[in-house]
Amino acid sequence: MKTLACFLISLLCMSCNQKQKSREVTLVNELDSNDVFLEVVEEEQFERQSISKTAKYLDSLGLVNLSAIDSTIIIDLMYAKPDNFTGEILYDDLTEAYLLPHVAEAVVGAQQLLKLKHPTYSLIIYDAARPMSVQQKMWDVVKDTPKYRYVSNPSRGGGLHNYGLAVDVSIVDSLGVPLPMGTSVDHLGVESHITNEEQNVIDGVITSIERENRVMLRRIMCKVGFTPLASEWWHFNWCSRREAKENHIVIE
Repeated sequence: MKTLACFLISLLCMSCNQKQKSREVTLVNELDSNDVFLEVVEEEQFERQSISKTAKYLDSLGLVNLSAIDSTIIIDLMYAKPDNFTGEILYDDLTEAYLLPHVAEAVVGAQQLLKLKHPTYSLIIYDAARPMSVQQKMWDVVKDTPKYRYVSNPSRGGGLHNYGLAVDVSIVDSLGVPLPMGTSVDHLGVESHITNEEQNVIDGVITSIERENRVMLRRIMCKVGFTPLASEWWHFNWCSRREAKENHIVIE
């Protein structure tokens, strides 16, 4: 009889222990679930807080962040670093490439065309929408020099960048290294012109490979609707300045 009683008590204890362990596992799972939820919420809050003042301003104008549409396109804004023709950081808080929606979609189309031809290549964006305040800083650097012709005068309405209607773009290989184009992006000189490339190859200013890379970039960008700028192999406009002024708001 005592043996039976001890056996029943043992079973009861085992049952209680199992229930306790079950409750502990449930509690741990709930805690883990809550931790995951809190991490997601904190991450979303951080992302919202990390959006810069300039990015919020561009959002308010109806422009879109190119990376939000196609994250495979590399963004490396040259005016967010001092390594540009001014030698200064012109974008204090902007690291994203913003464009008007239809222009952004065209860039995505260009990326898709590039990857059809070269799956390991990617477009790299060096500049997109540019506030007029930054345009003024750029103009102040060149206005009294022979380089003034390469920068749009803000007092005359600026350029297509100031509407989110232009991009500075090149191509990188599978390692993220820019393809050779004969000059660096933002080189303000005749070596960057696209109107005399054949002669530049003959004269040894650029190589035939560098010219072929420029031609490939132009073909892709033109196929989706862009127009190249004659003085800068990396610059592509979506429309004319007149169309921009008539139909779009300038980015102050």
